[in-house]
Amino acid sequence: MPDFSDTLVDRLAQAEHVAVLTGAGISAESGIPTFRDPDGLWDEFDPQELANVEAFLDNPELVQGWYRHRRQVVEDAEPNAGHRALRALEAHVPSLAVVTQNVDDLHNRAENSTVIELHGNITDNYCRDCERTVGAEIVDAAIQDGEPARCPDCDGLVRPDVVWFGEMLPPAAMEQADAATERADVFLSVGTSAVVYPAARLPVAAREQGAYVAEVNPDATGVTDTVHESIQGPAGDVLPALVDAVTARQDA
Repeated sequence: MPDFSDTLVDRLAQAEHVAVLTGAGISAESGIPTFRDPDGLWDEFDPQELANVEAFLDNPELVQGWYRHRRQVVEDAEPNAGHRALRALEAHVPSLAVVTQNVDDLHNRAENSTVIELHGNITDNYCRDCERTVGAEIVDAAIQDGEPARCPDCDGLVRPDVVWFGEMLPPAAMEQADAATERADVFLSVGTSAVVYPAARLPVAAREQGAYVAEVNPDATGVTDTVHESIQGPAGDVLPALVDAVTARQDA
């Protein structure tokens, strides 16, 4: 049985607004490798050398091919018990926002009502020049033909809708994340090492504005010494048990 406090259960059972920050750990439980994990035929490439504008402009076909592979891995995965538990928690609080560092679309597929994607979504693509949304089928067809994918409208290069190294986070997403954090009565940090900024400042900001802050992660993180409580374990085990405890408390 996961070891969480009665205080956390009580605060969740009474909360008006809950914010949840998620990272790679929750998706790893769906079989999605973390960004730097070995990945078969792509082992020889350094992800940091591919996930930037310079690499894309130098060899767009290579970068598009790598992201196509990553997208296919994501599309073959399914939301796990941790994702589903966050969806179930929505039945017990008036407002719940998921702020995610992941690009895998699993929170949307788990049907969370409010998903704020800080780093974009790997299932989407757009033209670098005219910013038109471009379907994955256009990217796939170009790669199969051995050519870089280009925009049907302006012939600009097509890129994945993700944040690369050296790029700013989408301002609108960050504003939404800050607003959700400011409103939160309870803030959960789930499956994230909490060392990548600016997302890593959200649990700290939540505590400073009065929220009860708990983290769920198998290991200690960058905010373990800051949060009210740290629950060590995988999200797929901890979150369903936490939702069951909240349900029981509200039904009592």
